[in-house]
Amino acid sequence: MNEIVCPNCGEDENLKGDSKESGNAKKVTVICETCEIKWERDLTPKCSSCSSEDLRAAVRSIVDKSRGTQLSIQSLSVVYLCPNCDSEELTVWNQSNTPLPPHELPYDIE
Repeated sequence: MNEIVCPNCGEDENLKGDSKESGNAKKVTVICETCEIKWERDLTPKCSSCSSEDLRAAVRSIVDKSRGTQLSIQSLSVVYLCPNCDSEELTVWNQSNTPLPPHELPYDIE
């Protein structure tokens, strides 16, 4: 996922978004609370590798340990896959139509 930073001062934490202020469902007005600049951010998903907007929605599972070492799906997350850059995952999604596995599994810190 792309990190959002203020184009004026580079701030990445003290940002506030308001979709009602923009008046457009596909954009959100972002306000930097550090330098007080406002800008509109397009919410159209884009591939982080090739910037293509031709993405396909899929679902990825989020797992956690429920009992001892047993992993269980805790929730699902919508992800957008690029036919060019994510072709392997997109093929798996299209063939199975079940949630994609998580990128990382939980582990015990010792």
